[in-house]
Amino acid sequence: MKFTFRPAAALIGLSLAATGLAGCSEQAGGGGGTAEAGTCAPADITLVGQVRNESNPYEAAWLDGGDAFAKSVDLTQERLTYDGDSTKQQEQISQLLAGDTECLVMNILPNGDSDTPPIVEGAEEAGAYLVTQWNKPADLNVTDYDQWLSHITYNGVESGKQIGDALAEAIGGSGGIIALQGILDTGAAKDRFAGLEESLAANPDVELLDDQTANFSRAEALEVTKTLLTKHGDDVKGIWAANDDMALGALEALQQAGRTDVAVVGIDAVPDALTAIEDGAMTATVSSDGPWQGGIGLAIGYCVATGELSAEDIADEDRAWFAEQFLIDQDNVADFVSPETDDADFECDNVFSRSQGAIS
Repeated sequence: MKFTFRPAAALIGLSLAATGLAGCSEQAGGGGGTAEAGTCAPADITLVGQVRNESNPYEAAWLDGGDAFAKSVDLTQERLTYDGDSTKQQEQISQLLAGDTECLVMNILPNGDSDTPPIVEGAEEAGAYLVTQWNKPADLNVTDYDQWLSHITYNGVESGKQIGDALAEAIGGSGGIIALQGILDTGAAKDRFAGLEESLAANPDVELLDDQTANFSRAEALEVTKTLLTKHGDDVKGIWAANDDMALGALEALQQAGRTDVAVVGIDAVPDALTAIEDGAMTATVSSDGPWQGGIGLAIGYCVATGELSAEDIADEDRAWFAEQFLIDQDNVADFVSPETDDADFECDNVFSRSQGAIS
């Protein structure tokens, strides 16, 4: 099983199966800071999810998914946000690791690739259980560490090309486009733009007029798009955005300019973007399922901490892996408006069920 969509369910409705984790609750242990892996009693586990900010609907959904997982195992998640400030992120992590770390489980979105190594080193030294997502340097290997259980991301080159191709089709295969890049020190931004470049190579009559970073921010994208529309005028036939928040900022700029003739694509499948696709205002997005991400990182750590899953038995290809993603356009958006995460994804013997293979 990979992913089941049930339109009647709520977007962040993770009715996770506590029964699938029930076996985890029978482990002994707890107390101190140097216990062996797999000896934590469920009640002694601390669950922490950390993202940039909750104003980004995708990241808010991530934390909501973590809350739902925590509730399913009778715990609560500590929700942390660092406002895209790397220093603040590292300070929050340092404070966590200065406390009781024996049964600490962290599901972390590093602000950029360069922020991941100190987080990993800190967790390793403190003995905390760590899962990271999206950002890490290519030469930083999860298999070199014991406490860094898994790193999850999506094939950004593939998703960047998918929406690039969708944009090319929407503008009839020719014309000028502008690109809104994400935070440049992130694997997601780099890979997604590389995917756009592949799409441009495959669609030679589509011209990239300009690209600027808007840092994955709707507000920044609004201002950048205004500037680029003024600069390039009617030559702009499409806008490629490295996430949906920027795509929605671009849509707002287009509305203010009275431009209804410009196709817009993004990534993340946030609710407002799906609505825009339904309404025909936006062309396409790619699902990366924030609620599932918020739950799965905590589930992996929880299962190892309690002993239901042995860290030593996690296959190398499951230490750093691509998760499943989906292109969404008007033809299939109705199937994605209210998806329900499959309970089985969070059972301790099934937490890697959405893997699409190791990160090469």
